[in-house]
Parts: sequence; structure tokens; C-alpha cells
Amino acid sequence: MVLLDFEQPIAELEAKILEMKQLAENSKVDLSSAIAAVEEQLINLKKETYQNLTRWQRVQLSRHPERPYSLDYIENMCEEFIELHGDRNVGDDKAMIGGFGRIGEQTIMFIGQQKGRNTKQRQYRNFGMPNPEGYRKALRLMKLAEKFKKPIVTFIDTPGAFPGIEAEERGQGEAIARNLKEMMMLNVPVICIIIGEGASGGALGIGIGDKVLMLENTWYSVISPESCSSILWRSWDYKEQAAEALSLTASDMLKHKLIDGIIEEPLGGAHTNPQKMYATLKKVILENIKKLEKIDPEKRIEQRIEKFCKMGVVVE
Repeated sequence: MVLLDFEQPIAELEAKILEMKQLAENSKVDLSSAIAAVEEQLINLKKETYQNLTRWQRVQLSRHPERPYSLDYIENMCEEFIELHGDRNVGDDKAMIGGFGRIGEQTIMFIGQQKGRNTKQRQYRNFGMPNPEGYRKALRLMKLAEKFKKPIVTFIDTPGAFPGIEAEERGQGEAIARNLKEMMMLNVPVICIIIGEGASGGALGIGIGDKVLMLENTWYSVISPESCSSILWRSWDYKEQAAEALSLTASDMLKHKLIDGIIEEPLGGAHTNPQKMYATLKKVILENIKKLEKIDPEKRIEQRIEKFCKMGVVVE
């Protein structure tokens, strides 16, 4: 398992427990009480560590290489999933995935940004940074879901939309702007979930929903801490200060009423117990769809527009 710097004391205690267990087995000496005491110490250390993470440490957890990605959630939550491809214009953007999935009797249109596990996969998925055709594919699938009256769930996990000149030439800004407008007017329930990184318009391009939720160890901001640091201080060395200034964690977003809720992760992050995370997310999705489907579509659209129009309003 990949360890982050602040997880080193936890790893040392885990190694100590393993060593004590091996010693007890080899020497046939009863060390159960001593092991239990250290295990309790480990649990307390984990709680103290993960409940008091800095904003930068949350960012690090959101980027953990073993953290589940969009396809991991979809494939482990759905009994059946049919991936759909292409924007019917330019091509198929591998950084944006989507298709119909079935959970029990509920059919859902899943759309999400997808990263890769190794160098080859990361290049194939363009590091989770969609091009304009990715956002146009997402919109095509949303309209398809609307046609068949199926709810939409989006998984947000991107360091931003692809900033290359070719993306700008093909209308990156227009593609994202169109998604913002069209998502406001969708007459089916839309749930947006930030499962990792939620950066800039790249995240917002599939982030307009009746419910916007964040996993506990994720971030959502107009810019990444590194990019913010490079603009303000001309160096990436101040990324920790930038993360604090940006107030980009789930608790910050909920406090400022920019999201509707936080989904609890297993202690240590989603990657420490993926199966538990899949089960939790599955339950949350089904519960929210059930609630949203009871609301009249016109009323739902009105509430969606009103919610986003209230954001950023300051009264002096």
C-alpha cells in the first residue's frame, strides 16, 4: 500500500503489531493482552490522525493512487453496466465514461471522469482531463437518459478540463458552458458526487445537479492548490498555504452551502475498504433518487436553478 507522509506513524504501529503476532506464534508465548493494547492504540491514533487532517492532507488523500475511480464504483455497484461511446461529432474521449447501469430494479445513467492506475492507463485516460468531446459525450448521454426518463448520476474526479490548445480550438469553454445550461433544465433527477478531485470548470461541466455530494476526503475548488500557489507566489512550494486559503474540503463546501451533503468514508480513506465504500455510495444514491423522483419535474428544475443562483450572493 502507498503511504502518505502523515500515515507513517500508523504504518509503524501496524508493523509493530505484525511483529508481535509473529513473535507470539514462533515462541508460543501468550502476548494477546499486549497485542490488544497496541491495537487499541492504533485505532485511537487512526481516529486522531484522520479526524484532524489539514486541507492539504485531504487533497493528498483525494489523489491516493489506490483510491477507487468512477469505473470501480460503477462496476461494483451495478449488476449490469453498458458503456456508451462517442459524442457523434469528433470522437470518443476516454477521460469521460458513461452508460446505463442497473442497481436492483433501478436503471441509472452513470457519467464520470476516469483516471488510470499506471502510466499507460493514465495516458489513455488523459489523466482524467476531458476534452470538449468528453463534455459533449456527457451531454449526449444525459439527453438520452432524459428521453427514457432515467435518473442521472455523475462522478467527478478531475484535476481540470484538458488545457491544451487543441481542446481550446475545438471549443472547450463552449462545451462546458453548454453543459451548465442544459443540466439546469434536465427534467430527470440529477445527482453529482465528487469522489476525488473536483477542479475548476472541468468538474463543474458535469456538476450541476439536484443533489451535489462530496466524499469525506475530497476537494472542490476553482483551482488546484499547486496552480494557485504558482499564480500567487510564482512557485508550487506554497501549495499547503494555498489549500488552506482556498477552503476546498467537503466540510468547507457544506459550511458555505455549496454542496448538499458529505458521504462518510471508511477510516483512513475510501481505498482502505473499497467494498464498504461501494455499499455506502450505493445506498446514498438509491435513497436520493427515491426522494427526488417524488418531486414534480418542473418543481425540481426550479429548485435546481434557485439553488445555484443563490451561490456567491453577498448582501452588505
